[in-house]
Amino acid sequence: MDANTLNKKVQDALSEIRPFLESDGGNIELVSITNDVVKVKLLGNCVNCSVNQMTLKNGVEMTIKKYAPEIKEVINIS
Repeated sequence: MDANTLNKKVQDALSEIRPFLESDGGNIELVSITNDVVKVKLLGNCVNCSVNQMTLKNGVEMTIKKYAPEIKEVINIS
């Protein structure tokens, strides 16, 4: 799959999860996709949230893998 298609799939996944993050005063942005690893940056209230790792794995990573099953991992960079 070409990089543009993969990027669109990941952006679509983030668009699905973004309203949930925004409802808690947070947000997320895509930083990069390299070797089937997505790097994102949690923003707003998500930065200091005590459950942000659970949100990242159970929410963000699961949603991204639904759109792009070839993604192996999602990492938050701060």
